Amino acid sequence: MREVARRAFATEFNDASHSFKESDDERAPAYQLLPTGEKANRVFFVGTLTEKEDIGDDNEYWRGRIVDPTGTFFVYAGQYQPEAASTLRDLEPPAYVAVVGKPRTYETDDGSVNVSVRPESITVVDAATRDRWVVETAERTVERVAAFDDEGNEYARMAADRYEDLDPDRYRETAIEALRSMEGAEEESEAEPTP
Repeated sequence: MREVARRAFATEFNDASHSFKESDDERAPAYQLLPTGEKANRVFFVGTLTEKEDIGDDNEYWRGRIVDPTGTFFVYAGQYQPEAASTLRDLEPPAYVAVVGKPRTYETDDGSVNVSVRPESITVVDAATRDRWVVETAERTVERVAAFDDEGNEYARMAADRYEDLDPDRYRETAIEALRSMEGAEEESEAEPTP
């Protein structure tokens, strides 16, 4: 059975540099530890595809830059993600897209960790779908932050141990700012003259 795809804003996702497995079985699922105290084997996000580039040498290997109200997700799709790679190839930015995929970490030469997504699917969506995702993701983020100090929240304990200077309230503030940015966009679109 596939795991639920977790919703997270780009700011939190990009801070989720710790990955782990819950068993020694080599086929055990790998999880990304979200700083708000949630494990994510799969993620779901919606944003604007702003750039795409084929960075492959011998085979097509597409990199997409997808922006939500808080920051940027990077997705990478190649021969092992043929549908997602095909979608990236055919899309013309800017476009609203919904992505479900697996988080991946990559340690750079300087010791920092980059976080990206290997997409299972990329779907073109409309602005209303993007707005609904922002609202629902803000709700989930605020719920995780509210439950962070619960006694039985083992993933919050793990996040507190793994991430230096962790302030879960930062992600609540990010969620609130994401909602505010939508209000501003709605007011701008209402103010635009109709042809």
